[in-house]
Amino acid sequence: MKKIEKEVADRYFREKNRNIIIYFIVWFIVSYGVVLFAEPLSHMTFLGFPFHYYMGAQGAVITFIILLFVNAKLGDNLDKKYGIDESKNEQISSGRALDH
Repeated sequence: MKKIEKEVADRYFREKNRNIIIYFIVWFIVSYGVVLFAEPLSHMTFLGFPFHYYMGAQGAVITFIILLFVNAKLGDNLDKKYGIDESKNEQISSGRALDH
């Protein structure tokens, strides 16, 4: 595997950790925020259901699935930005020369 400079690796992991923290904040708001504010949210409706009920039954699951796709896409873009590209890693592990 290609060596990465410490400064580049630190920036990479700082961005990766920032993204993870953002995902956890969204997860917390969707999972617990809706429960904590169920009473005020019960006056809002979504698809004919009270909003807090919908988020508990369907919205949280849909949000988590969307977070998975967002994480995959942003993670791939971050890997390419810092030169940790999966296709390059496959070339290195197979013994083929890298094209620069």
